[in-house]
Amino acid sequence: MGESKNRTELSAGDLQALADKIRRWSRALGFQQTGISDTDLSASEAHLLSWLEQGFHGEMEWMPRHGRLRTRPAELVPGTLRIISVRMDYLPPAGRDPQSVLDDPTLGYVSRYALGRDYHKIMRKRLQKLAENIQAQIGPFGYRAFVDSAPVQEKALAEKAGLGWVGKHTNVINSQAGSWFFLGELFTDLPLPLTQAADNHCGSCQACIDVCPTRAIVAPYTVDARLCISYLTIEHAGPIPVELRAAMGNRIYGCDDCQLVCPWNRFARPSAEPDYLPRHDLDAPQLLSLFAWDEQTFLKRTEGSPLRRIGHPRWLRNIAVALGNAPADKSIVSALAEKREQKEAASDLLQEHLHWAITQQSK
Repeated sequence: MGESKNRTELSAGDLQALADKIRRWSRALGFQQTGISDTDLSASEAHLLSWLEQGFHGEMEWMPRHGRLRTRPAELVPGTLRIISVRMDYLPPAGRDPQSVLDDPTLGYVSRYALGRDYHKIMRKRLQKLAENIQAQIGPFGYRAFVDSAPVQEKALAEKAGLGWVGKHTNVINSQAGSWFFLGELFTDLPLPLTQAADNHCGSCQACIDVCPTRAIVAPYTVDARLCISYLTIEHAGPIPVELRAAMGNRIYGCDDCQLVCPWNRFARPSAEPDYLPRHDLDAPQLLSLFAWDEQTFLKRTEGSPLRRIGHPRWLRNIAVALGNAPADKSIVSALAEKREQKEAASDLLQEHLHWAITQQSK
């Protein structure tokens, strides 16, 4: 972060006034809420270490690699005193109803956060602008912006900053806005006044636990990533476990079931960001149409999208599973068989999934 220079010592009153301005600037930049926390994540560190010890992180080797750095912000960025946490709503105001897509096995379900442009760049630029606003007000200061881009325990920080509480599905829930939002952080060396942490309001509800297609929420507040459809379709590079494929249904990129049933999401508000509007009809795409995309088409239509990170082979792998789960249809079998003969399906990984899907279709 570096040392702050040429900055007049700020009084408690100055810092409070600055915190108020930070919230106003954040709102003007498109963030729906802003909170401020200290760097003490000792309470969440024990839970994280236990989760890692049980292997619930699956193949996400970067999780244990950073060890306790994730829960010790002042070690990740020396000089950090406070973390400014922000949230930005992403639920698109237009597009097909999510449940109606899940209920139609000829369609592919893409997690609602991935329908538009990649949020990482959008939020990072605005956090940078927020830092510039602060600097224009008080002079140079130490800061570093993060948007899901480093070993940062963003959900625990958001909870401490009062943006919401970590629900039983491990997403952050806000009592007035639900859970359809992104998180971002600005680590800073400014001793800003703290926001009151959020209280947990999940109560006895376990709708998210009950609805999970693969039973990935193995206990309240604990997700086994190895069972999670979001992990399997996005982070997991190898074959999808055979015993989990049927439960995936038509979910080809991520899974929103736990959010769809959360009662707090009745308070969720559609995003006003044009960048989060669905592109290329991905809110309700026909599986066979997506399956026909060659790599060039995939790269073109996922430009600037979170979808691109999984690459074309995994894209086809996921769609093959969804096609295998669809009602028997000669056109599906034909498309699967044709894909098996194409060069782009040469890998053993894709061939195995194509074979499985054809077998499922032939039952």
